Amino acid sequence: MITNSKKIAIVTGGAGFIGSHLCKYLLDKEFKVICIDDLVTGTLKNLKSIKSNDFEFINHDVTEFIKIDEKIDYIFHFASPASPLDYIQLPIQTLKVGSLGTHNILGLAKAKRAVMVLASTSEVYGDPLVHPQKESYWGNVNPIGPRGVYDEAKRFAEAITMAYHRQQGVETRIARIFNTYGPNMRLRDGRVIPNFITQCLKGDEITVFGSGKQTRSFCYIDDLIEGIFKLSQTEYYYPINLGNPAENTILELADIIKKLTGSSSKIVFQPLPEDDPKVRMPDISLAKKILKWEPKINLEDGLKKTIEWFKQNI
Repeated sequence: MITNSKKIAIVTGGAGFIGSHLCKYLLDKEFKVICIDDLVTGTLKNLKSIKSNDFEFINHDVTEFIKIDEKIDYIFHFASPASPLDYIQLPIQTLKVGSLGTHNILGLAKAKRAVMVLASTSEVYGDPLVHPQKESYWGNVNPIGPRGVYDEAKRFAEAITMAYHRQQGVETRIARIFNTYGPNMRLRDGRVIPNFITQCLKGDEITVFGSGKQTRSFCYIDDLIEGIFKLSQTEYYYPINLGNPAENTILELADIIKKLTGSSSKIVFQPLPEDDPKVRMPDISLAKKILKWEPKINLEDGLKKTIEWFKQNI
């Protein structure tokens, strides 16, 4: 049990990709960290390097009532399936963690008078008709499509977070996270960077959906975590984009990963999944202004670090 006087932070989904990096970052900042995860998509392997006495792991589903005795200063709500593969296989769980889970976390934040940081997503913009995407854009989302379970779960999570802030006075922050990559991603995550790296390292065909001309913007995990922490230390409660505004087509990404892995894998094309966004790039003007934050790690440097991690874990 954590008992001393350091700042205490809860990280839900703390055994996942982003959550595990956040746990380590907070420990380095001399926080006490309580990681809550039911391990549906997370894994304890992501936490195995943590040896701190200031860390506690609780195996718990946040859609169920959460009882914490300690004083809590911050709650980082990152629990959710987060790749298309996950939320298409786990549609009801995805909707429940975004709705019931966020409701429970906000109730806990209110009871503990803690700052609650919501991990929202660029998926709230859907298949955007505005490019790049600003926080003022309301999105183009198909609520009944296969991706709708994730998009609408996060849109609801933002709405209830704002409601708790306005009506209940809870200190809240909302991070709209764009495509992020780095160590601790699952090898068969379903997202494009782990897919391409795994396929290149195994010598398999590289699967590109659609024409490959659709674009994404990729932020290395270390940059994202710094942005999340900076957001938690402000009083800004409206959504704020966190991502890298450098835009690449999927085919450009495939070529870069082929080059960095020395792979001779052949690129093959498959049909584009329903509602897959054609463009995705954040406008980070607000993050620059309010957080004094922007990404520092370029795509090739971040991919080199990620590929090395994949080589050790494949």
